[in-house]
Amino acid sequence: MTVMTTTDAAEATDETDQTAQTAGTPATGAATGPPARLWPVLLASYIGQFLVVLDVSVVNVALPSMRDSLHLSGSALQWVVNGYALTFAGFLLLGGRLSDLFGHKRVYLAGLTLFAAASLAGGLAQSDAVLISARAAQGIGAAFLAPVTLSLLTRALPEGAARTRAIAAWTAVGAAGGATGGLIGGVLTDLASWRWVLLINVPVGVAVGAVVLLWLRDSHRDAERPALDLPGAVLVTGGVGAVAYGITETESAGWSSGSALLPLLAGLAALAGFVAVEARTAQPLMPLRLFRIRAVAVGNVVTLVSMVGAFAMWYFLTLYMQTVLDYSAIRTGLAFLPHTAALILASQFAPRLTARFGSRTMTVAGGLLTAGGFLWQAAVLDADGTFVSAILGPALPMAAGIAILMALLTDVSTSGVGERDAGGVSGLVNTSRQIGAVLGLAVLGTIAASAAEHGTPEDGYARAFLAGGLITAAAMLLVPFLPRPGRGA
Repeated sequence: MTVMTTTDAAEATDETDQTAQTAGTPATGAATGPPARLWPVLLASYIGQFLVVLDVSVVNVALPSMRDSLHLSGSALQWVVNGYALTFAGFLLLGGRLSDLFGHKRVYLAGLTLFAAASLAGGLAQSDAVLISARAAQGIGAAFLAPVTLSLLTRALPEGAARTRAIAAWTAVGAAGGATGGLIGGVLTDLASWRWVLLINVPVGVAVGAVVLLWLRDSHRDAERPALDLPGAVLVTGGVGAVAYGITETESAGWSSGSALLPLLAGLAALAGFVAVEARTAQPLMPLRLFRIRAVAVGNVVTLVSMVGAFAMWYFLTLYMQTVLDYSAIRTGLAFLPHTAALILASQFAPRLTARFGSRTMTVAGGLLTAGGFLWQAAVLDADGTFVSAILGPALPMAAGIAILMALLTDVSTSGVGERDAGGVSGLVNTSRQIGAVLGLAVLGTIAASAAEHGTPEDGYARAFLAGGLITAAAMLLVPFLPRPGRGA
């Protein structure tokens, strides 16, 4: 799905040239310059992001078929989903930093190759062990891909309207991947087999890999092989993975259980050790000086808190439509098309509105629009709901608000950062989003389960949307601490 049109790409290229000419330098954007052609950057960035987000949700509707085909237990079925999510969250920071050290093209191709090979192994799996291992390997490949898809844009385009448009489109493509995952998974499962939910990544990966190999220019040209902060990589990967695992365990075991508390505490200890290592090492994986940039520090906090609420839209609406309204997998996917359309349209208008009203004003507007949509959704969820009354109405403000909010937060959180740190900061932004989503599923899932015990499932879903709306609105209280445009610190 290409959200940024050829015209947009041409405009972005023109603005890059104009910005460079104004500065009295060649139109190179950064130290090594953007690629000679912008379209390979856009294609690699958008399709890579679409694949990464799609595989978070596309397997959900195929889970019953996987269970019947491979005779999976309930815990094994859960790990088909969690195996991907945990390795994805755990390796994001490492993936982002590797692209800074070894070049975006090389890390992109490595991540894409691993992602496609793991998809092939999962699609051909004959046992739960092979399938779960393949999903975990997919997550690692996705963690290498995701930061590169963002840093490609931030390197190719200088800060300004062109980059804001490109990041808005990147956000919309990712959200569209999440929204259409159920539809694509349902169609492939019903018309072919659950195996094609994974196998479809192979031909797509080969096609995109060919474009990247032939037309994308690498960003790293140093003859000397850079050093990798191995202790920092081990600590942050293990720490983030352990925290994510502990959070997922709270949904079934509770926050006070040993199976949740032990990995949470171990993960936090590992992250504390990571900070200590980064403060002392000469070539840190994540330089702590980046957190002195106000846009990076505050932007990632707001992103994490916002994603706690934003994730509710996809997860709880899917449950509501399938368990309460008895929608089929395909019908559920089709019901999300208005959300997808609103995301795409809002992402296209966001840069123009931002140019007129300012990034902080529009970030707050996006957050309040999202929160208002959540509260509307909470008010209309009932057993007699129709598509128009219970889904279509709230979909428009929710999806439009999320598109504006995420696009602007991503743009702000990556501003004021030099080329050498673009991959690391992109990995940090993606990690904030992923941890926020995992935390949101655990917290709001607990709230929904508690409300459903004393009522109906739809009561639980409504309570989750109510909490999500309040959390999103609360996150907007931090927006005034973001720097004004042109001030990175």
